[in-house]
Amino acid sequence: MKYDIQGEPMPVVICHLDAGETMITEKGSMVWMSPNMEMQTSGGGVGKMLGRMFTGESMFQNHYTAKGGAGLIAFASSFPGSIRAVPVTPDKPLVVQKSAFLAATSGVELSVYFQKKVASALFGGEGFLMQKVSGSGLVFLEIDGSAVEYDLQPGQQLYVDTGNLAMVENGVSIDIVTVKGAKNVLFGGEGLFHTVVTGPGKVTLQTMPISSFAGAIANLIPTKS
Repeated sequence: MKYDIQGEPMPVVICHLDAGETMITEKGSMVWMSPNMEMQTSGGGVGKMLGRMFTGESMFQNHYTAKGGAGLIAFASSFPGSIRAVPVTPDKPLVVQKSAFLAATSGVELSVYFQKKVASALFGGEGFLMQKVSGSGLVFLEIDGSAVEYDLQPGQQLYVDTGNLAMVENGVSIDIVTVKGAKNVLFGGEGLFHTVVTGPGKVTLQTMPISSFAGAIANLIPTKS
């Protein structure tokens, strides 16, 4: 499979498949394709379906296969930003934000990533429910806004605001801590939790998560009297 990413800040990835090759995507991501691309919708088992639902994704995935020859299919980002193509191998799974998955080659699997502190993960808001990307293949991920990468050394840490953590490599640990100080929590405007990432490994951050963008727009909408 060959691909080409075009059109930032509203990017699209155009995939050129050989006969028999398959792409997996969430519903609504496909924007154009050649006539010989055959679609099949599958849940992949009850456990996987419930896991995707838990992270806010669709319970079902669409599988597009090139039939009778080479095929073309394109997947578009749902929000201004960028699309990253990241290889996945059995020994190098990824942890990504719950809305990051756009498409992948067959052999890539999605599952729920369980935080160490379950209560914080459930009530911490956007960014604490994440997905694990495993298996073998190539995954295309959506980054909201611009991407900033850090290669953390063993034991090196970053405190990340809610929703800004886009992706971490295997080996990077993720934890959740409560913001210290009652005044900081009540008046600081930074929320109740921070995500702490600890190296070694690469961390990808995003500058404008869709939740922050929606909040900024909501503050500009006048309320009815």
